[in-house]
Amino acid sequence: MTSTATTPEQYLDELTEERHQAVRKLRDTVRENLPDGFEESMGYGMIAYQVPLSSYPKGYHAGKEPTPLPFINIASQKNHIALYHMGLYSRPDLLDWFKDEFPKHSKRKLDMGKSCIRFKNIDDIPYDLIGDLCGKVHVQDWIKVYESVIKR
Repeated sequence: MTSTATTPEQYLDELTEERHQAVRKLRDTVRENLPDGFEESMGYGMIAYQVPLSSYPKGYHAGKEPTPLPFINIASQKNHIALYHMGLYSRPDLLDWFKDEFPKHSKRKLDMGKSCIRFKNIDDIPYDLIGDLCGKVHVQDWIKVYESVIKR
């Protein structure tokens, strides 16, 4: 479900109380563990964490003009809460680590596709694991990964 909210707080205010609390806790987890240099905003109708153009002027090249380089998004979808982590999609070592760690932190089977981790039961979100995941990629590392992919 795409939101028209222009701030993360507006986004949270649109959610049901149950979803609000889970997404807020997920947001807090990301903010507490994400290395310096990523900026929180709204992107693609979701809460977004990205490399700002002030740090990486080349930006993301999905349109005519560069935009901040996306990294993590949080969304409340119709049937689940989603965490989109682009590092999982582009770094096989990180994906392997996450897949190995997930069963140690959750009773549920990992439900993901490419960069999207889906949590259908909000009581089973492994916030500690998400925090560890968020701290594993620094801004400069993410820029290098992005640049290595766009040069192909």
